[in-house]
Amino acid sequence: MKVISKQKNSCQCIICGLYNEAGVKAPFYNMEDGSVMSKFRFQSIHQSYPGRVHGGLVTAMLDDMGLRALWAKQSSEEQLGVTMKLDTNYRKPVPYDTDLIGKGILVKDSPHFFTVKSEIMDTEGNVLANGTVKYIKLNAGEILQNTPVHEEMFCLEEDGVTEIVFKK
Repeated sequence: MKVISKQKNSCQCIICGLYNEAGVKAPFYNMEDGSVMSKFRFQSIHQSYPGRVHGGLVTAMLDDMGLRALWAKQSSEEQLGVTMKLDTNYRKPVPYDTDLIGKGILVKDSPHFFTVKSEIMDTEGNVLANGTVKYIKLNAGEILQNTPVHEEMFCLEEDGVTEIVFKK
């Protein structure tokens, strides 16, 4: 699927933080169908049982794709939100040290809330985990308190990715 643009990363987020030593450092892309996608790898430091990623990090990835799905649909990274409810379905073990694909799509948007469906797949298109996430929209000051938005939330490193391919 064709990439329209790349989203900015944060600096320290466990999922997208570019400077978090234990982080996944996942890149996120606005896609031609209005979704957000990521091609990423969990590492062995993210394990629970050997060969498997900790379920909390799987859920964290599903959650991170949520706000980003709103940004993909609105073509803006101005609106922020906080998770109110997240339902995760663990379908198959999520491996580390292998390419994975995340996808999130906005399914409901209102002035104060939004809902996203997100999933993690292997490169064959098999769904390993998926979920539905509901968020409340809040302004940056309510979420970040005294942290300047530009310092934490908006690190952009272009990587030339123009397409994300997986089998379906």
